[in-house]
Amino acid sequence: MSGDKEWTKVKYKIGDVARILGISPDLIRYYEEKGVVKPGKDPSNNYRYYDTWDINYLIDCLWYKNFGFGIEHIARLVTQTSYDALVKTLEERSEQLRESIKLQELLLQRIEKFTSRLIETKSYVGRFELRENAPFCYYINRHNGEYDKRTDTQELSRRWLKYMPFTRRYFEIPLSAMTGARDDYEWGFSVGMQYIEEFGIEIKPPIIEMTPRYCIHSAFKSTGHRGEEVHTRFSARKLDFLLDYAKTNGLTPSRGAFGNLACSVMENGEQTGYFEVWMPVEYNDNARKLMEGQR
Repeated sequence: MSGDKEWTKVKYKIGDVARILGISPDLIRYYEEKGVVKPGKDPSNNYRYYDTWDINYLIDCLWYKNFGFGIEHIARLVTQTSYDALVKTLEERSEQLRESIKLQELLLQRIEKFTSRLIETKSYVGRFELRENAPFCYYINRHNGEYDKRTDTQELSRRWLKYMPFTRRYFEIPLSAMTGARDDYEWGFSVGMQYIEEFGIEIKPPIIEMTPRYCIHSAFKSTGHRGEEVHTRFSARKLDFLLDYAKTNGLTPSRGAFGNLACSVMENGEQTGYFEVWMPVEYNDNARKLMEGQR
């Protein structure tokens, strides 16, 4: 086709083409710039018109658009691509779609599990059970209020942030802080073993694997933020209830507590965090009796 195409009785203004195909005039102009369509000029009025061939080419563009190709790529497919190259391009796009579908399925599973966990976490505030934690991996990048400035830790943090929402905000409170006067705590990220395998994460320092162990499992909430009193903000004192439960039931803590921030929400006009928490204990006769009583 050329700008001097011989005109037939069937010719369309750009607005006509836009209405026929349900696309914008700007998109038609873009494809004109890329050589996909080549409108002719009516010598009687100097207007540019499109014919049915132009509309056919634009329909080809819409065909490829719905496979998820970008408009620049589409222009090349319609004007420059050979048969074999087109087949290769479609095969590559098929693989991209498979990967995208796989990720979407993982995201669907993740959001459903996350929603279920939120419901469960709120129900556990003030409740206790003795059970094993699921295995997971974690690393620490903040000690109290200070982030780790080492290059390898910061690089690891940037990588793990890309895995969200499959990673979770993770905290640890040392047993010495729970039983002593110091208010020490640590923060980082955790991820379940399913996603360790899914994303090919190598387990090596500073990444640590947490194996199953018998724990007191519960939940608590913390209201407030920086500068507020210890009794309202997140602190080791928030876990005194775990030590009281362990003492009352003859359980001996074997390490400090760990857990995850479930969510942060507004509650009664204040920022409130809900936390799922686990405190490992020695598996003694009292622990065995408690677990049997839970069945």
